[in-house]
Amino acid sequence: MKLIVDHLRYEYNKGTQLSVAALDDVNLVLKAGEFIGLIGHTGSGKSTLVQHLNALLTPDSGTVYFDGEDIFEKGYDKKSLRGKVGLVFQYPEHQLFEENVFKEVCFGPHNLGLDRRTVELRAYEALKQVGMEDEYFYQSPFDLSGGQKRRVAIASVLAMKPEILILDEPTAGLDPKGRTELLDRIKTLQKEAGITVLLVSHSMEDVAEYVDRIIVMDHGKVQYDDTPREVFSHYQELEQMGLSAPQVTYILSDLNEKGLVLDQTATTINEAKDTILKCFGMR
Repeated sequence: MKLIVDHLRYEYNKGTQLSVAALDDVNLVLKAGEFIGLIGHTGSGKSTLVQHLNALLTPDSGTVYFDGEDIFEKGYDKKSLRGKVGLVFQYPEHQLFEENVFKEVCFGPHNLGLDRRTVELRAYEALKQVGMEDEYFYQSPFDLSGGQKRRVAIASVLAMKPEILILDEPTAGLDPKGRTELLDRIKTLQKEAGITVLLVSHSMEDVAEYVDRIIVMDHGKVQYDDTPREVFSHYQELEQMGLSAPQVTYILSDLNEKGLVLDQTATTINEAKDTILKCFGMR
């Protein structure tokens, strides 16, 4: 599986004086099994981009190829595409509508035409993958907490057995424990199932901890596409885009200015710890 974004351009209010290029000649390749972070300030084009990846929006020019096929070609099966490229929106209530949690998660695989037993097995497996307890299966999804709603929305997409899972701010509003638990489950799923995960996030710590590659958007363009270490080494440039680096990046920089010769490429707490211990000969 490979998804290719080819010279994508999209304008809001096209043809008017208020025209804004939300995407401007965007080129990307998403390969099978990658865990990718997508970051950028509000209005940078992140959400517009991800809505093109399963054809919720149609570009003004350029296209997207999935497994070698143009997803905007006339006659292309977009319903099938959305089962393979699953998108979980930032606000889970926008995706929920069934009377109980289990029916909610059954909806997608049922629409694929699968038999009842397969549909229910998929729903049960997906709910367990996101850590939902059986006691919530027959509750209304609208009676759940924000974090639980987000888990149900993710399970609804997982039940479709996607090859690519796109998560738009999945941890927004969660406490630190809930955020870590959810992202740990997603990382485990990504490794065990071999799916591609595209994580849209404003948390630089989350991105540094979990992803293998970071795409940085600014004013509709891709500014960086590299490993977390390489991307966050440009923290001064990121600041000019309204972004930042993980907190440990600034701590190591401050320590270096005070005379400690430290590796400046650490992006997580554990990496920073090892760097500091090594400086004192304890590693």
